[in-house]
Amino acid sequence: MSLITGSGAEERTPADAPHVLDNPARAALTGPHAHFAERRGRVLRYPVDVSPWLALPDEPDARDWADLAALAGPGAEIPLPGYRGEVPDGWEITFRVEGVQFVDDGLAAAPDAEAVRLGPADVPEMLDLVARTRPGPFEPRTIELGTYLGIRRAGALIAMAGERLHPPGWTEISAVCTDPAVRGEGLATRLILAVAHGIRERGETPFLHTGAQNVGAIRLYEHLGFRLRRRTAFLAARAPQRPVVDRAAVPAP
Repeated sequence: MSLITGSGAEERTPADAPHVLDNPARAALTGPHAHFAERRGRVLRYPVDVSPWLALPDEPDARDWADLAALAGPGAEIPLPGYRGEVPDGWEITFRVEGVQFVDDGLAAAPDAEAVRLGPADVPEMLDLVARTRPGPFEPRTIELGTYLGIRRAGALIAMAGERLHPPGWTEISAVCTDPAVRGEGLATRLILAVAHGIRERGETPFLHTGAQNVGAIRLYEHLGFRLRRRTAFLAARAPQRPVVDRAAVPAP
């Protein structure tokens, strides 16, 4: 597999031509998801019951880090997906895993006759399925981010997938999960293609993220027609217990 062997062509853009997917949370929170944005200075985040994703500027300075600490609260553990730089003194990295970002490169997207649209009444079952399968963060209001589709058998929700980040022109496929009792039936594939069909119908392009070591998922995504765009990282850091003073912002006596 190209990603594992390193022989594939990872998409690159010139340093002076940033791509909207380089900082997808920021692009979403300043674009189609702006109505969700909580802001302090240049730092943006989703409400914590919607999504843990937040967005630093591309090159955060000391004031941005101080604003982030103030927004999250002293000692809070803060997800910093996609951030590759160093954290300031007083911050502690608590979690780091390498990730990959894939984009649609010829998906056979199609609706699925068995898939049903999920709504607020389905959230308790969705949270239960997520708790048992751990596809990634899913909060009580995550369903508000976009369309979620599920497959039910005997009334029980056994598989789902949906939409998360929404940068202009793009929509992320997320929360792909299947009850362990019915894995191997291709339900995840069907739901990915069905969600991708809805995204394409809006004239947008599907993309997604996964861990770089999630070999099974990567093989599936490449088989379906996703292409590796870039390597990224998923990390979290703990804010200082005491407020950080941006001394550059303090007037000289």
